[in-house]
Amino acid sequence: MRFKIIKITLIMSILLSVSCSKTIIIEEESGMKTLKTKEEANLLIVTGERHFGKIKQLTFGGQNAEAYFNSDDTELIFQTTRGEYKCDQIFIMDVNGNNQRLVSTGEGRTTCGYFMPGSAKILYSSTHAESAECPPEPDFSKGYTWAVYPDYDIYIANNDGSELTKLTDEYGYDAEATLSEDGSKIVFTSKRSGDLDIWTMNSDGSGLLQLTDEIGYDGGPFFNKDASKIVFRAYHPTDSTEKAIYINLLETDLIRPGKLEIYVMDSDGSNKTQVTNNGAANFGPYFHPDGNRIIFSSNLADPKGRNFDLWMVNSDGSRLEQITYNSTFDGFPMFSKDGNKLVFASNRNNKVRGETNLFIVDWVE
Repeated sequence: MRFKIIKITLIMSILLSVSCSKTIIIEEESGMKTLKTKEEANLLIVTGERHFGKIKQLTFGGQNAEAYFNSDDTELIFQTTRGEYKCDQIFIMDVNGNNQRLVSTGEGRTTCGYFMPGSAKILYSSTHAESAECPPEPDFSKGYTWAVYPDYDIYIANNDGSELTKLTDEYGYDAEATLSEDGSKIVFTSKRSGDLDIWTMNSDGSGLLQLTDEIGYDGGPFFNKDASKIVFRAYHPTDSTEKAIYINLLETDLIRPGKLEIYVMDSDGSNKTQVTNNGAANFGPYFHPDGNRIIFSSNLADPKGRNFDLWMVNSDGSRLEQITYNSTFDGFPMFSKDGNKLVFASNRNNKVRGETNLFIVDWVE
């Protein structure tokens, strides 16, 4: 599920400085490398972002998010709303931003594209089988909510979009699917139990196994490198009022993501451990290749809850560190296989207020 980005109409100015001991090199859309002025560079790298080396903007306009590397880190799959596509479709591009092309059907709404091992096939969720039209936006009269469309099903296809095969056929939300590194297991969120829980299945759709069963939303799961652990986000209402609100919204295929915490569990659903406990909206967790650290997005640092930055924490909850300090949205982080690069979505350096683009950066320990 894409974390919807609230467009903030406040005009913010940032006074930043770049240490003369740190050279910032920016790669332009054309591929040219240039040393920017301090003012220009600060649009892409903000003071305090010490883990960021060379940075490159990959998309320029629209809404772009959830970019994930292929097996050899040469391509990225992502979802985008742009041009003729009025709701998210799945695209693939080279890791330098070139050769962007549509690989989903161009119909309905899609989410959570992911490469199968070897990169010849892809995985994503789509509503197109029910309707070629974009599904309706959530009813914001009920507050800020996410829609968990019951028409979402999980598909695999060739990486050019051909030979599309449906893996799920149970009525209700099946989405947020990702893969183990060897491609044998898919982990995803489903409403097939009546609640939003995390499930696994084999890559052919067989062997369904429910991993979570506590009332509330469990979603956004990712395996670690050896598929022994799963990291995910969750909201578990604790009192009767919160539970009633959650259930009532879920009956209309909505959830309210105001509070989300990060959890880790074994890949069979055992040993669930809460990693964060800050009352913020924490989402998009992803394991660093070292298997211990987790990078994620959170509005923890903003008392108003509007701005999201990237954070990192050990899987036991220790050593919480803020990674980005941009005054607008940063989210959907993913590391390359070797941990040397990070791809993420951000509102930084946008030409139109509220647009979200993709960036790739050299990771500096």
